[in-house]
Amino acid sequence: MRIANDQLQVEISPLGAELQSIASAGGDQWLWNGDPKWWSGRAPLLFPVVGKSPDNAVSIEGRRYPMQPHGFVRHSSFAVAEAGRDRAVLTLEANAETRDSFPFDFRFAVTFVLAGNSLLTTVEITNRDSRDMPFGFGFHPAFSWPLPGGAGRRHYLKLASADEPGFEQLNADGLIRPEMHPSPFRQGEMTLAHEQFDNDALLFAQGVGPGITFAAEGGSSVVLAWSNLPNFAVWQKPGAPYLCLEPWHGMSARLGAGDAMTARPSPTILPPGQTARFELRSTFNRVR
Repeated sequence: MRIANDQLQVEISPLGAELQSIASAGGDQWLWNGDPKWWSGRAPLLFPVVGKSPDNAVSIEGRRYPMQPHGFVRHSSFAVAEAGRDRAVLTLEANAETRDSFPFDFRFAVTFVLAGNSLLTTVEITNRDSRDMPFGFGFHPAFSWPLPGGAGRRHYLKLASADEPGFEQLNADGLIRPEMHPSPFRQGEMTLAHEQFDNDALLFAQGVGPGITFAAEGGSSVVLAWSNLPNFAVWQKPGAPYLCLEPWHGMSARLGAGDAMTARPSPTILPPGQTARFELRSTFNRVR
């Protein structure tokens, strides 16, 4: 399905409610194209876990359930609840397949709204069960690197502050290692190089603030701002023509911490009848 305004055209797949394209009216493509040579994803939504679990399983209330990396939502078929010119709503409700790995009654709704050169994505997760529901959620968008018009220019990340957060990384099984690495940011700015990802993603358990700018020096930029997403990751396959900027509420299991959902970093524990809301605003600025 497609939504559009006079500045942006956005394509969305009902499979995973995943963005497939974000293009400017002039034809510039901001989102990674999903070439399987590198990575077939484009902007998956992560639920009910972010990252991997020990032996691909989680424990909930003392019982173990199989859990694929990043959860099942990215492979689930959504219903289109609303389809307007510049707005769309897609929904997923618990079913027999989801209960095989996550034994809760829930509703997962994704709203996409265009406003000028910005796309606002809002995810609302409702606990329809009679008990507390633990989960993780994350955005995983991949943006074109180089950015439109940015070939040959230095690309960098810029925080809203001059912070210099350290980062962690994963072991071969996708679990978070205990070592903390020095910050790649200097006074809130990080020059990007493909070799920074030779050992997989950079994980910022304490986050990087409420947003980040991905820019080509003197050129185009993607400005992200989010709410209720305290963790953050940056990832690419080394040398690939994309960069994933991932605000999360939850992370992979930590090495040695076990497989309990509640033992993972930053879980949401949602009471019965309550709704958790997560927002990501993406603004696309083209400089020619």
